[in-house]
Amino acid sequence: NIELINNSKNVSNVFFYGAGCSSQKMNNIVSKGLSNLFPSANIVVDHDLLACALATYQGEPSISCILGTGSNSCFFDGKNIREEIPSIAYILGDEGSGAYYGKKLLKDYLYKRLPLEIKNDLEKKFNISKSIIFENVYSKPNANVYLASFMKFISEHYNNNYVSEMIYEGMSEFIKVHVCCYAEHKEVKTHFIGSISKIFEKELSIAAKTNNIILGEVIQKPVENLVNYHLKKIQSV
Repeated sequence: NIELINNSKNVSNVFFYGAGCSSQKMNNIVSKGLSNLFPSANIVVDHDLLACALATYQGEPSISCILGTGSNSCFFDGKNIREEIPSIAYILGDEGSGAYYGKKLLKDYLYKRLPLEIKNDLEKKFNISKSIIFENVYSKPNANVYLASFMKFISEHYNNNYVSEMIYEGMSEFIKVHVCCYAEHKEVKTHFIGSISKIFEKELSIAAKTNNIILGEVIQKPVENLVNYHLKKIQSV
């Protein structure tokens, strides 16, 4: 980004939030890289859960959730974040995420459980076989990204009962595991960010109601809310 590079020395504050930024060691690596480009800036590196919490905070304690390639949740009181259970990533967890649904689709394909219409379209649009799936999931890096890449295909078949039921079950499983674990889950709003939560907001809403959850904001991209939060904070100093 030429415009950004040309102005990089004039940048006074940089805020970076990432899924892997959950330890000081990892944060220092990112901070060091950013400081090379922004030598005059105060650099803050933190976890994407904090970004989620700040982007959805409405002045009262709430539960904030991420539903994207992966999934996670936290309780935020305006100052402190609390994780009741850990995020255990796509192999063991990530309920309701893009990787979760991609894994379900491919598993049902290999087990010959897919509706014929979806099976035929999957084979038509993708160079797919057991060996190709195994190579991408078990041999190549970033298997979670490969699995989540099938979400566009899944959304194209949204009107098929197989898909709508799969989406609802994933949303419900996420809420049971990652929202109901908080003692406050019936008393406070639960907010969501991420493309999966926004695209399938209908199923999310039904799952929330079924599990007695007060559904709050559903935001696809939290960046605008984060910009507003940090601008207000900087201007108030």
